[in-house]
Amino acid sequence: MAMESSRVLMILVAVAAAAVWCGEAEAAPTAAAEAAHEVLSAHGLPRGLLPAGIAAFTHDPATGRFEASLEAPCTAKAEVDLRYNATVTGEISYGQISNLSGIYAQDLFLWFAVLSIRVDVPSSGVIYFDVGVVFKHFPLSFFEAPPPCVPTSFILLGPHKQAGDGGTALQ
Repeated sequence: MAMESSRVLMILVAVAAAAVWCGEAEAAPTAAAEAAHEVLSAHGLPRGLLPAGIAAFTHDPATGRFEASLEAPCTAKAEVDLRYNATVTGEISYGQISNLSGIYAQDLFLWFAVLSIRVDVPSSGVIYFDVGVVFKHFPLSFFEAPPPCVPTSFILLGPHKQAGDGGTALQ
């Protein structure tokens, strides 16, 4: 009888854990996430360039400067693997984001900082990611919906100067 009780208890714990996990996956977007995705749409860009899970979002319409704060650094795995820092910044104008910081795209086994994103002609169905050495192009359909983002403990944050040595290191 004790064996059966512990088995029932384990099943209940598993079901409760699954319910909590599914509830998190189905969570409604925050007001900040909705605002960010609306700004993308209003500028002719797909909503899925920024992930679900945006905790705070600011946008200055005069300069186009924006900042999206995520709940945590994360990785979105879909047709294109992207990593997001806890903060993503850039300047948005119609059909493009320039001076981008905080997004990395994977090519083969390497991660490259995405410096800018642009859609030349929306009807072409193509979006371009500038990763410094080359422009990667992808179908716009890859970015129709904000991707779920799994928290990541290791994120490349980009180069910065270290105090006193004049060198560059990754944060």
